[in-house]
Amino acid sequence: MNTMSQTLSASTLLAVALAPLVGAIVAGVFGTAFGGNRIGRRVSHSLTIAGVALSFVLSASVLWDVVMHGARFDETIYHWMQVGGLKMEIGFMVDGLTAMMMCVVTFVSLMVHLYTIGYMQDDDGYNRFFAYISLFTFSMLMLVMSNNLLQLFFGWEAVGLVSYLLIGFWFNKPTAIFANMKAFLVNRVGDFGFILGIGLIVAYAGTLNYTEVFALSGELAKPTLPGTDWMLITVICVCLFIGAMGKSAQFPLHVWLPDSMEGPTPISALIHAATMVTAGIFMVARMSPLFELSDAALNFVLVIGAITALFMGFLGIIQNDIKRVVAYSTLSQLGYMTVALGASAYSVAVFHLMTHAFFKALLFLAAGSVIMGVHHNQDIRWMGGLRKYMPITWITSLLGSLALIGTPLFAGFYSKDSIIEAVHFSTLPAAGFAHFAVLAGVFVTAFYSFRMYFLVFHGKERFDQNPDAHHDDHHHGHHDAHPHESPLVVTVPLVLLAIPSVLIGFMTIGPMLFGDFFKDAIVVDAVAHPAMAELAGIFHGPLAMATHALSTAPFWLALAGVVAAYYMYMVNPALPAAIKRRVMPLYAVLENKYYMDWFNENVLARAARGLGTGLWKGGDQGLIDGALVNGSWKLVGWVASIVRRLQSGFLYHYALSMILGVFVLMTYFVWRS
Repeated sequence: MNTMSQTLSASTLLAVALAPLVGAIVAGVFGTAFGGNRIGRRVSHSLTIAGVALSFVLSASVLWDVVMHGARFDETIYHWMQVGGLKMEIGFMVDGLTAMMMCVVTFVSLMVHLYTIGYMQDDDGYNRFFAYISLFTFSMLMLVMSNNLLQLFFGWEAVGLVSYLLIGFWFNKPTAIFANMKAFLVNRVGDFGFILGIGLIVAYAGTLNYTEVFALSGELAKPTLPGTDWMLITVICVCLFIGAMGKSAQFPLHVWLPDSMEGPTPISALIHAATMVTAGIFMVARMSPLFELSDAALNFVLVIGAITALFMGFLGIIQNDIKRVVAYSTLSQLGYMTVALGASAYSVAVFHLMTHAFFKALLFLAAGSVIMGVHHNQDIRWMGGLRKYMPITWITSLLGSLALIGTPLFAGFYSKDSIIEAVHFSTLPAAGFAHFAVLAGVFVTAFYSFRMYFLVFHGKERFDQNPDAHHDDHHHGHHDAHPHESPLVVTVPLVLLAIPSVLIGFMTIGPMLFGDFFKDAIVVDAVAHPAMAELAGIFHGPLAMATHALSTAPFWLALAGVVAAYYMYMVNPALPAAIKRRVMPLYAVLENKYYMDWFNENVLARAARGLGTGLWKGGDQGLIDGALVNGSWKLVGWVASIVRRLQSGFLYHYALSMILGVFVLMTYFVWRS
C-alpha cells in the first residue's frame, strides 16, 4: 500500500479538508458580532470562496492521480487515543470512490458559494452564512475522506449539526425553527441505529479501521446475535442502513427534508442535492463488503428505496412551492439510489449520486434565481411566461429538467436507466416490486418536473395576480414590477452546473460502471448478485445505449409524462382542477403527505411524551428524588435522632451505659462458655 500511496501526500489531503475550515473560522469569528465584526462582507466571502476553491483544485488533482496513475492512500494522520486494543484515529482513505466524492462536494460547494454572493446580498447574516456553508463543506469532506468509522461518525454528526444551523438560519421565523428541530430529531433516530451498527462492529471486530473491518467480514458473517437467531451481519447492516435512512431521507425518516426548504435556497442546493443527503448512499457503498454478505439486509434496502422512489414522487405532483417540488424530486431520486444499492449495483448508485448532484444543484439554484427574479414569490401558480424575461435561468432549468427525467444523452439518463436495468437483473425477492416502482417513478418524475417547468416559464404571465405578493415583499421592490434576469454571480454558477448536467454521464459511464474506477472501493459478489455482470454484458458504449433507449419503456414513460404535463397545464388548464374534484379523498392523502407528520406528532410524540412524563414522575421524582435522595437524608436524620439521645452530656448517663455494657458482655461470655 505504501509504495502506491507515495503519489498522494498527506499534506495535500489535509489541505483539501482544512482549507474550508480555516475560511469558516475566520468568517465565523471575525465577520460576525461574536468576534466584533472586524472583517466586512467582501473579506468574508473572498476568504471562504478561496478556501473552497483551493479545496476543489486539490481534489481535482487527487482525482487525476487516482485515475491516471492508480494512486491510493490509506494511512493514519493523527493518533487520538487507545482504549484497550481499540485505536481511535484520524486518517484518510483515498480511492476512486473518495476522489469522485471529494470533487463533487467541492465543485458544488464552490458554485453555491459564488451564487450566495448574489442571493444573500440583502441579508444581515451574510458573513455568518458563508461561515456555515464553509464549515459544512469541511464536515462533508471529513466524512467522505475518512478511513475509519470514528471519523465517519464525526463527519456524519457534523453535517447534521451544520444543517441544523443552516435550516434555521432565519431564526426569527417560527417555521424555520420548527423545521430545523424536526430535521435534528429525525436524524437522531437514524443516528441511533447507525451508532448501534458501529458498536456491533467494534464489539465483534475489535477495530474501527475500514480495511481491518473488511478483512474480518467473513468472521462477522458466521455468528448470530446473542439471544436471537438473527445473523449478526444482517443486524449490523440493517443498523447501519437505518443511519442512512435518516441522513438520506428514506421512508419513513424522510419527513424532515421537505420542511428543510425553510432555509435559504443556496442551502437547499448544497445540503439537499449534492452532499448531506447523499452521505447515506456513500456510506452503504463504502460498506459494500459487509452488505454483500446479507441478502436480508439488501432486501430491506430495496423495499425502502422502492417505496421512497415512487411514493415521494407522487407528493411532488401536488406541490405549488417551487422549492418543495424540487425537494420531493430529491427524495424520489434518493430512493432510486437506494434501490441500486439494494440490487448490489453500488457503482450505479454512486454514479447516479454524482450525476444527480449536478442537475439537482442546478435545479435548486435555478429555482432560487426564479424566486429572485419574481421578487421573492415561491408559488408556481403565480409565475408563467418567465422565458422571455430570464433567458439564462430558463435554458439552464430546461437542461436540468431534461437531465432529471432521464432524456437520452443527458447525464441523468445514463445513471437512471442503469438503475432500472440493474433492478431488472436482480435475483432478490423484493426486486419485482422495486422494478415496478422505479419504472412507474419515471412517468411521475417527468410529469411533476415539466408541470413545474411549464407553469414557471411558459403560458400566460400570472405574476401580477399573486394575492400574497405584498405580504413578504417589503424590501424587494414593488411586487408588480416585471421579472428580471439575475446578476452574473448567480447565472454563471447555473451555466457551470448545466455543463456537467448534460455531459458527465456520457463521458464517465464506461470507466465508472464497467471499468476499474471503483475496483478496490466497491466489492460485489457476482455469483450471488449478478446485476452488474449482466449490465456489463449488454453495454456497448454510451452512444449505443442512448439510441437503444428510444425503444425502451423508460423513454416512452418519460415522454408520456412530459406530454401529459403539457396537455394539462398548457392546453387544457381546467383539467387538473376537474381531476382534483373527482379524486378529493386521494388528494387529501397527498396534501397531508400520507398523514406521516400527523402520526409523528399525535401518536409517536405523545407516546414519547407519556413515556418521558412517566419516567420523570415515577423514576426521577419517585425513585431518585423520593427514595434515594430524600430517603437517604430521612434515614440519616432518623438514626441521628436516636443516637443523639445517647450523647446527653451527663456523667451518670455515661456511667450507667458503661455498667450496662459490662453486664451485657459478661452475660454473653457466660452464655458462650
